Amino acid sequence: MSPSLHVRVRINLSHIRRNAEMIAQSVPVPLIAVVKADAYGLGAKRVAALIGDRVDAFYVFDAAEAVEYDLYRITGKRSIALLGDSNDAADYLPHRIHPTVWTLEQANLLKRAQPALSVDCGQQRFGCAFDDLAEIIRQTGITEIFTHATTPAQAKHFAEQTCGVSNSFRHAAGTALLMDPATWFDAVRPGLALYQGATRISTALIEARESHGPAGYTGFTTARHGVIRCGYSNGLRPGPCLVNQTARRIIEVGMQSAFVELGPLDRIGDEVILLGDGLTERDIATAWQCTPQEALLRLSGAGIREYHPIV
Repeated sequence: MSPSLHVRVRINLSHIRRNAEMIAQSVPVPLIAVVKADAYGLGAKRVAALIGDRVDAFYVFDAAEAVEYDLYRITGKRSIALLGDSNDAADYLPHRIHPTVWTLEQANLLKRAQPALSVDCGQQRFGCAFDDLAEIIRQTGITEIFTHATTPAQAKHFAEQTCGVSNSFRHAAGTALLMDPATWFDAVRPGLALYQGATRISTALIEARESHGPAGYTGFTTARHGVIRCGYSNGLRPGPCLVNQTARRIIEVGMQSAFVELGPLDRIGDEVILLGDGLTERDIATAWQCTPQEALLRLSGAGIREYHPIV
């Protein structure tokens, strides 16, 4: 996927800051900010510097991300990394990265780096079975325990299985569980909730015309259509958009351009909103049959990022 020079990705840093503050004010436990995949494509370094004083820690998929984003130097806060290429604790300590483990062997090798133990609640990946939990903790003394729960039932099971662990620091709630106090435990771990509503993505019509019979690759029909310089090589898919603040559709997507449904007054040069101005990540996700996280990540890479200063 490559960015188009003709697509504007405008990221409102003030909005991300407000999201973090609202979470911190409404949830009375520490906040672990998910900044994996370059903060969902919005720029992890910018985000970390922006909200570093509001969070307890950061969460990344790979330890190399925490190093690349320079999270510890920028914020002084620790990171939890799900994966890492090294089994030597010395590689994590300078960056204050806590590697994730889910086997007794991993836990012993990385003990000096104070690893976090991941428990499987149903995804069947990157987590130990509940049957192995007690023994790993007994032999290693791990106190930080977390899970990738996506339902209240999974979080409840996690609570039941870990309630007897003394001095434990537990977390499970990502964005999907953020409104359920029973899942908060000792920290929450949101990603999308930090970023939703902060991005406005737009481009301009380079063609606008009356439609005469079937058009495009697929022979679609509509009264009027236009073309934008953004395609599937930029992450775009067919779905909703706004043209002159009116709900329209991306009808068909080519490699570097796409056909857009138009109204009678839409003209060349008019703005087409791909995300923002009331068109949400969830609206896009519903049309694309994907998650809002995927919709945001794809569209945030569609063009060149611009940042609004904090106001």
